Amino acid sequence: MMCFVGRILVAVVLMSGGILAAVARAEPSPASFIARFDRDKDGKLSREEAPPPIAQNFGRIDSNNDGLLDADEIAAFRQRVVQAARRQSQPGQPPRVPDSIEAIWDIPYAQTDHPKQRLDLLLPKKRATDKPLPVVVAIHGGAWLGGDKRQVVGRLIPWVASGEYAGVSVGYRLSQDATWPAQIHDCKAAIRWIRGNAKKYNLDPEKIGVIGWSAGGHLVAMLGTSGGVKELEGDLGEFTSESSRVTCVVDFFGPTDFLTIGDHPSQIKHNAPDSPEARLIGGAIPDNPDKARQASPITFVSGDDPPFLLVHGTKDPLVPHQQSVLLRDALRKVGVPAYLITVEDGGHGGFGNPEIERIVDAFFNAHLRGVKHDFEDKTLPNSP
Repeated sequence: MMCFVGRILVAVVLMSGGILAAVARAEPSPASFIARFDRDKDGKLSREEAPPPIAQNFGRIDSNNDGLLDADEIAAFRQRVVQAARRQSQPGQPPRVPDSIEAIWDIPYAQTDHPKQRLDLLLPKKRATDKPLPVVVAIHGGAWLGGDKRQVVGRLIPWVASGEYAGVSVGYRLSQDATWPAQIHDCKAAIRWIRGNAKKYNLDPEKIGVIGWSAGGHLVAMLGTSGGVKELEGDLGEFTSESSRVTCVVDFFGPTDFLTIGDHPSQIKHNAPDSPEARLIGGAIPDNPDKARQASPITFVSGDDPPFLLVHGTKDPLVPHQQSVLLRDALRKVGVPAYLITVEDGGHGGFGNPEIERIVDAFFNAHLRGVKHDFEDKTLPNSP
């Protein structure tokens, strides 16, 4: 099993998709990474100089506890990240799950041999009911450039172990393999696969909730707002006659409006030709407004969209908090129930307040199992 620190490092890298990923693989040397942010030119990074994702993990990287990060510590951090990521993604080495869960790994939902067009299905061995189970579908982040469906399996385990839910983790083609709308075509094909196999696995095809983080948050928001949009359906898989609509959406800090994401402070230059969004749509946002609009969940908001729960930190260094505010307001304007949990001083994930996860659990229980609960916008501290 991967050590706790290894899991933290891998999770932060994959969810951040930018600064930490540069530390792990893109920068030519640790010294050049330090030079990029070293304002006082002493050859080291203080906590104040470090970019937010590094600052949030400063204590884990500062191995000699001198309050500064040098090239050796950055190099050691890089090595730990890469080794942990390799262990996590080794083929033939699926993650461990409790004995109470049956896991079916790497199901080819699109009828292709592409390794990313796979899903993992988790089923409880002891079900809480004989009725078909609602399904929670998780979609990973990674700036549409990295990440893997296995990194979010752990979040599904408590729901499945309860016996009340089935769980599905979806992989999708990354930007280097295919540009937009390939990613949403994949996700919709996975939803259709669930419906097409609902009887086989005793699943409820009318109760499918989705949850995603960062780029995965963007994709679940697209699933929520683009139900029935023909140009985004695709024709993948054997169940093309099934619906790709979902019952409810939980979006953790996903981009929602590509045309405005560059209007707010961010560590990422979203309008640049090499930004994650540019690589997703095949060109810089200002040069491709129609494609950017088509890739924005806010474009397709309509009154028949499912309920949304959005979670976003006020100090997110990568995806501005305003992105979730915009989508919430657009959904409410057309009468769709939409709630925003604002995490005070929260960054790009890594939230420490357990109340956030309790609200997510209640949201799925309400919309997938009929457990009554009243929701409202909340501002919560990052830590309890």
